[in-house]
Amino acid sequence: MEDKIHRCQYRVLYGDTDAAAVVYNANYLRFFEIGRTELMREHVCSYREIEELGLLFPVIECYTRFKAPARYDDLIIIETRLNELKKMTCKFTYRILRKNDATGREQLLAKGHTTHASINRKGKLTPLPTDIISRLQALLPDNT
Repeated sequence: MEDKIHRCQYRVLYGDTDAAAVVYNANYLRFFEIGRTELMREHVCSYREIEELGLLFPVIECYTRFKAPARYDDLIIIETRLNELKKMTCKFTYRILRKNDATGREQLLAKGHTTHASINRKGKLTPLPTDIISRLQALLPDNT
């Protein structure tokens, strides 16, 4: 994984947009989820596998900084990176980009982060299993 950044693409649907014909702000959290889910599936395990262990991985904090609007039918690039890992929490960072067809340059549309906690089905903080921790550690910058 080049520079430990996972990249995937998503085509903006008409239903993602608002009355101003731009992507509705809350949908960027969905885009973050798409990136995070694909990173996890490709390099760690699926969320289904985490749930089968009796664990949930809810968002406990999120932040988004908007730079430029995405619009219907844009092909966006979702960059996801694991930035922080603790025994019961982790933090992912994201960049949402759009490639300019004419120049080939990528324009930053939004950036942000989400922090997640590992909890059991009763809502109690629970350490992540060691095998998942070790796979996640491999995704950290400089493997720290």
